[in-house]
Amino acid sequence: MDSETYEMLRETVRRFVDQRLIPAEDRVEDDDEMPPEIIAEMRALGLFGLSIPEQYGGLGLTMTEEAGIIRELTRASVVFRSVIGTTVGIGSQGIVMDGTEEQKQAWLPRLATGEAISSFALTEPEAGSDAASLRTVAIKDGNSYRIRGSKRFITNAPRASVFTVMARTDPSVKGAGGISSFIVPADTKGISLGKPDRKMGQRGSKTCDVIFDDAVVPASAIIGTVPGRGFKTAMKVLDRGRIHIAAVALGMCDRLIDMTVRYAIERKQFGQAIADFQLVQGMLADCRVDALATEALLETIARKFDAGDKVSQEAAVLKYFSSEAVGRIADRAVQVHGGAGYMAEYKVERFYRDVRLLRIYEGTSQIQQLIIARDMIKQAGGKS
Repeated sequence: MDSETYEMLRETVRRFVDQRLIPAEDRVEDDDEMPPEIIAEMRALGLFGLSIPEQYGGLGLTMTEEAGIIRELTRASVVFRSVIGTTVGIGSQGIVMDGTEEQKQAWLPRLATGEAISSFALTEPEAGSDAASLRTVAIKDGNSYRIRGSKRFITNAPRASVFTVMARTDPSVKGAGGISSFIVPADTKGISLGKPDRKMGQRGSKTCDVIFDDAVVPASAIIGTVPGRGFKTAMKVLDRGRIHIAAVALGMCDRLIDMTVRYAIERKQFGQAIADFQLVQGMLADCRVDALATEALLETIARKFDAGDKVSQEAAVLKYFSSEAVGRIADRAVQVHGGAGYMAEYKVERFYRDVRLLRIYEGTSQIQQLIIARDMIKQAGGKS
């Protein structure tokens, strides 16, 4: 996208956040629901198609450009981003990266407009961080597969029109090699949803279990139509998704720092603004350090991704650092607010709860550490 058009898009999203999303935050928190008119406006702005190539009706943003838009969007409550997040990221990118032309034509235009919402079904009751141990199976039956198993904590499952489902197609192959990735319409017979999850934070986002009880799909539903490549597709998608999550974290850093600095200036103790106290200034300074370091890492690694460089280690570093950094900033924000930071009306306690999930989904902090360290050892010629 040319720079002028991109800046217009970014300014439009900035106004949308300030004028529509931030004023709606309390309503979403109280109702635990996303207003339909907000979702409709997101569709109209093209936000569902940020990462989908232009030839399929999307905006076709680079990773660097997408990160800038997501940073703007997540100055508002992160739950607004969750509505588009699976479609922009892990729900569509497997098709973009490894899908056949027929699969792309069938799904990407609908996803780009938000007519269809995609969800990514990988996590299971006994397979989360250890994704290669998943138990959902897809049993070959002529020219079809019967999918059996349960997926857990699936974001946007109640809203989904289609699932990207990871299932084991070859039980004789242990670990990652026997896993395939399927495109499964949500109205497929044999699919049912569990009750909505009650979560620590991110009220308004929707997650639940997805149960597959002999859900039949054609063999052509395998992404790329080649069995056994699903895990590789998932890992490529997650590399990209980790850069996206860093942009989410950075937008939340921006909002938390803005709220905290304003409060520190306005709040008086001992006859002066608490912003004048050096210990408070220390916390504010540490917030800026974490945010600026996240920004620098994000810009560098997003550019490398756009250049086609292999960034698995760097994406893990970025996701690990940014999600931990925004957690530290949220904690300091509560501390600077003091007693007010524990009260719902000041919102920082809500952000404190909401950011906690960033250290868990799309790979926990500990999984990122393993990815980083194992790659370091491999590069040094050792075994891991």
